Amino acid sequence: MLDNKYIENGKDIIQQEINALKKLKNSIKKTFSEIVKKISDNKNGKLIISGIGKSGIIGRKWAATFSSTGTPSFFLNASDASHGDMGKITSNDIVILISLSGNSDELKNIIKYCSRNKNICLIGITSNKNSILYKSSDLRLLLPNVKEAGPESIVPSSSTTIQIALGDAIALSCMKYKKFNRVDFKKFHPSGALGTKLKTVSDLMVSKKQTPFIKENANIKNSLQNLRLGGYGVLIIRNHKLETVGILTDGDLKRNTHKFENFKNLKIKSIMKKNPISVDKDMLASQALFIMNSKKITSLCVHEKNKKKRTIGLIHVHNILKANIS
Repeated sequence: MLDNKYIENGKDIIQQEINALKKLKNSIKKTFSEIVKKISDNKNGKLIISGIGKSGIIGRKWAATFSSTGTPSFFLNASDASHGDMGKITSNDIVILISLSGNSDELKNIIKYCSRNKNICLIGITSNKNSILYKSSDLRLLLPNVKEAGPESIVPSSSTTIQIALGDAIALSCMKYKKFNRVDFKKFHPSGALGTKLKTVSDLMVSKKQTPFIKENANIKNSLQNLRLGGYGVLIIRNHKLETVGILTDGDLKRNTHKFENFKNLKIKSIMKKNPISVDKDMLASQALFIMNSKKITSLCVHEKNKKKRTIGLIHVHNILKANIS
């Protein structure tokens, strides 16, 4: 019975935070779009986030999310700002201050500093419409008053949840505004599990110079040496227009060796597989591996910009598995 009590208590806390998020969702108005546009269109200045206490911790998270999604940003400790770090804020910068009360003493110096410089845009995030932060901001977003979850509603919980969610909403909306895509995202996450997961075909493919191309009218005898190039056991066959028309693997050769007389004098186009599968260079490598597995093949041609007959490289299953992609 005791376990059930705490299970229900946990569910109730989560539900209260869900209720707070619903209030936040309903509070999003025109100002939200103005903030997204202001941040996204700022080409000459920095984005600086600041806050105190729990809001400061959340501000660090905001800065990290912005930076990883195409909007360079950093967190400024409000206390440090009053002791020399105010110089980090310069003309054309955008400063976001997060404070539930909007009257925190530590933030007042930053507010005054930004107010004196007309070229600095101050964005206030607060739940207090009568606060100095709300009244002094160039753009302001009023957080809904929410009931803190848990016993006696005294621990910052629902309020911090909506702050985190709001930061994600603004940063990811800026990401959409800038058309920041998966390829851009990968540039900021080159290492670790995420970097591996985001590797594309172009990261792992055999380059055009190393791809074993051969003309469709070449005979098999003269093609055998090319087949062994790079150890991939595959040939990409092209016509006189340098368009890819087929593919030939060492397995195809073995299966056809005894089917024809004068086998080695046959033109390679007579035994090639026509219309080989080609994938875009920006496709995720994991997706290319899925195609290989589903088609029971080991190689794919690679193209770009929908030019499927203009092969720019080759991706082999060994390239993908070697990169620890599964």
